[in-house]
Amino acid sequence: MLNRFDPRSPAEAEIKYLDGDFRVLRPGAFVRCAVTGVPIPLEELKYWSVERQEAYSSPEAVLKRLHPERVR
Repeated sequence: MLNRFDPRSPAEAEIKYLDGDFRVLRPGAFVRCAVTGVPIPLEELKYWSVERQEAYSSPEAVLKRLHPERVR
């Protein structure tokens, strides 16, 4: 049960980002986008960096973090 969490908990989760999956280290309902700071519910988490160990709220946030020179 690597991804078990309590959705009723208003706390921020601590996550270990893996290739194609993640492991919840500290239970919580969300993580924060490393670029925008917006909370991302764990059930909606789709974008992250294994190398940087950070989550992103959207493809645009990924682009801003990894290729800021391409963002207008």
